[in-house]
Amino acid sequence: MTEKIYIAGGCYWGMEHYLKKIPGVISTTVGFSGGQQTKLVNYTTVSTGLTGHTETVEVEFDPKVLTTRHLLFEFFRLHNPTTINQQGNDKGTQYRSAIFYMNEDQKKIATEVIKKVDQSGEWGASVVTELKAFTNFFAADEAHQDYLTKRPDGYNCHIRHPYDFGE
Repeated sequence: MTEKIYIAGGCYWGMEHYLKKIPGVISTTVGFSGGQQTKLVNYTTVSTGLTGHTETVEVEFDPKVLTTRHLLFEFFRLHNPTTINQQGNDKGTQYRSAIFYMNEDQKKIATEVIKKVDQSGEWGASVVTELKAFTNFFAADEAHQDYLTKRPDGYNCHIRHPYDFGE
């Protein structure tokens, strides 16, 4: 049995690129989550900042191989969770840091991981990651799926930081 969680940490291309390499991740889909608008949700409309959605990665994983806890620590190594509505050069609400949990267990684990990352001081500022119950997800068009695999020279503002959060 697999699990899903929805995480947002800036441009979904870079997040997906690194997340899919984590052992235990079965699949990733990039799209949009966390907003109010449910019609015409796509890259163009979300880029306006008016939909309330953020670029999000749906991560399906095998909890026997990869725990939610470890996956979230990796998530916090892939983006700066202390910048509001920004990752690198990307600015706007669609680039905010967020975790959309599927159940109370994921919420509890995410709360603990956020606290641990914040207390570690590795990022040098307070974590501002939004923690919200999952409500909706709209997959991006096919051209955006596995974007950096299709275009290895494409834009990516993410790197994997070797931070030690005292897991």
